[in-house]
Amino acid sequence: MDLHFGDSKPTDEERAAVDALLGPPRSSWEGADRSDADLRWARGGREARDRRDLLLPGLHAVNDRVGWISEGALDYLCRRLTVPPAEAYGVATFYAMFSVRPRPATVLHVCTDLACTAAGARDLCAGIEAGPAPGSGVHVEPGPCLGLCERAPAALAVRAGNPVRTAVAAPATVAGALLAASAPDSAAQEPPAAEAVPQAGEEGLLLLRRVGVVDPSSLDDYRAHGGYAALRQAFALGPAGVIREVTDSGLAGRGGAAFPTGRKWGATASQPDRPHFLVCNADESEPGTFKDRVLMEGDPYALVEAMTIAAYAIGAHRGFLYVRGEYPRAISRMQYAVDQARARGLLGDDILGQGYAFDIEIRRGAGAYICGEETALFNSIEGYRGEPRAKPPFPVEKGLFGRPTVENNVETLVNVLPILTMGAPAYAAIGTAGSTGPKLFCVSGAVGRPGVYELPFGATLGELLELAGVRDRLRAVLLGGAAGGFVRPDELDVPLTFEGTREAGTTLGSGVVMAFDDTVPLPRLLLRIAEFFRDESCGQCVPCRVGTVRQEEALHRIAERTGAAAAEDIALLREVGRAMRDASICGLGQTAWNAVESAIDRLGAYE
Repeated sequence: MDLHFGDSKPTDEERAAVDALLGPPRSSWEGADRSDADLRWARGGREARDRRDLLLPGLHAVNDRVGWISEGALDYLCRRLTVPPAEAYGVATFYAMFSVRPRPATVLHVCTDLACTAAGARDLCAGIEAGPAPGSGVHVEPGPCLGLCERAPAALAVRAGNPVRTAVAAPATVAGALLAASAPDSAAQEPPAAEAVPQAGEEGLLLLRRVGVVDPSSLDDYRAHGGYAALRQAFALGPAGVIREVTDSGLAGRGGAAFPTGRKWGATASQPDRPHFLVCNADESEPGTFKDRVLMEGDPYALVEAMTIAAYAIGAHRGFLYVRGEYPRAISRMQYAVDQARARGLLGDDILGQGYAFDIEIRRGAGAYICGEETALFNSIEGYRGEPRAKPPFPVEKGLFGRPTVENNVETLVNVLPILTMGAPAYAAIGTAGSTGPKLFCVSGAVGRPGVYELPFGATLGELLELAGVRDRLRAVLLGGAAGGFVRPDELDVPLTFEGTREAGTTLGSGVVMAFDDTVPLPRLLLRIAEFFRDESCGQCVPCRVGTVRQEEALHRIAERTGAAAAEDIALLREVGRAMRDASICGLGQTAWNAVESAIDRLGAYE
C-alpha cells in the first residue's frame, strides 16, 4: 500500500461509513465533490490536531461496514482528519482486528489461548477446517483470548455491514461456531452475565451483589438497589473528602500494579494544568481475565456512577471508557447505560442539580494486549499506535492529550461505591492490613464451577479452588495470567493478597486463577504463552521485540531436545528473560518470562 495520498478512491460504502462518523466533507481537500477552487481552504493547525483522536473510531467505522480497510478508504479518512497516510497505515496495521488486505465480510475469531487450549481449542480449529465449509464469505482466524474463559473453548463471529453483527459460540462446538459465522442472527442467545458468577445472589457480596439481581438495562432497578447513593455521598463530602475516604480505605489498583488509588487521585487533583481527564481501562486482554466484562454486562450503571465519582474527585469533566473490541455485548450495555444516564440528568452539564458537569465517551479497542498499559492506551485514544511512553512524566502530570489523567480499571472504580456507602474504616476492615477490601478472581480451567468469584483479601488459593470445585489430578495453577506465575498443588495455602503472593514468589496480578490437570501438556502451554508475548509485543524496544522471539525459538528447540542441548537452551532462556525484565520499557516485556521461569523452577517443566 502506498504511504502517501494516491489515486485510489473510496467506495460508496466506505465513504458513507466515514461520513456517518465525521459528517459530510466541507471542501474538496477533504474529499467533497465540489469545484477544485475550494482546495485552497484546507483546514489544518489546531483544528486538525484536535480531530486526530477520531482516527481509531474512523478505522472501526470502515472495518465494521466493509470488513477491511482499503487504500481508498484509508486515504479518504486521512484527508478528512488531515492525518499523514503513512501514520494512519501504521495505526491500522497495529491492531489485530483490522485488515488492510481484502477478506470476507465475516470473520470467525477462534480463541486458542490458555483456557481454550486446555479445553480443546486445537481440536475445535481442526474440526472447523475439516468440517463443512462455512462458505466463501467467512474468514477463520485463530487468535488470543476472547475473555470468555468460563465458557471455553470460545469463538466470536463478526459480520461487517450496516449495522455490524456479532455472535458468540461458547462453549463452542464445530457446528455452533460455523452457525455463528454463517448465520449470526440464528446463533444461540448469549447467557446472562449472572451465569459467570457462581455466587450470584449470595448475601455479603459488595462488588457482585447486583449481578443477577437487577436488570442491567434498567436505571430504575439499579437505583432501587442502592444505585447513586454513593454519588450523593460524594457530593456531600466534596472532592477532597472523596479522595480522603479512598485514601483511608487503602484501596489499591486491581489491574495488577496495585498502586494506591487515593494517592493517584490526589496527585492528579492537585495539578494546576487543566483540563483533567479520567480514563477507565476496560481493555482486559490478559489471558484468563474476564471480571471487567462481567461487571459491565451485569451491572453497567455501577461503572457509570463510579466513573462520575472519580471524575468529580479529580476535577475532570470528560471521561473515556476504553473497552476491548472483543466485547460486543459489554460495549452495547455500557453505551445504553451512558445514554440513559445522560437522558436522566446523571451525566451532562448539571448532574443531580449540583452544578457539576461530566460526560463519558466510549472508545473501542481493536485487539492489542499492549493497550492495557496506561500510556499505550492514551496513545490509542489519541489516534496513534498503541505503544507505551517513557516515564516520567507520569500520567498524573501529563497523560491523555498531555494533561493530568487518572487511569483505573473497572474493578478498581467499582470498589469506590462501597467505600463511600459503608465508610472507609468499615471497608478497610475487610481483608488484611496490606490488602484491603474484596477482590474479584477469574477462575477457569480444571474446575467444576468456573467464573468470577468475590472473596476478601486473605482467603487462600485452596479455599478459592474449593469454592470453584477443583478437579482431581491437579497439575498446576497459574496465578496472574500469562504475565503471572505457576504454583504447585502443594502450595494452595498461599494467601491471596498482594504481599502474600509476593512472599510466595508469585503474583496476584489482575486476579487470574487458572487450574490445569495432568491431561494438559505443560510444554504446550508454555509455548502458547511465548507465542502470545511474541505476537503482542509492540516492537518499540529491542529487549522485548527480540527477546520474545528468542524465547519462543528456544522453547521450540527444547521441545525437540533432551540432555545437555536442552540445558543450553534453558540457560539461554534465563539470560534472555533477565534482559527483558531489566531493560524493557513496559510491563509486557518485563513479565514475558515470568510464567516460563516459574514452570521451569517450580514445576520442573522440562525435567
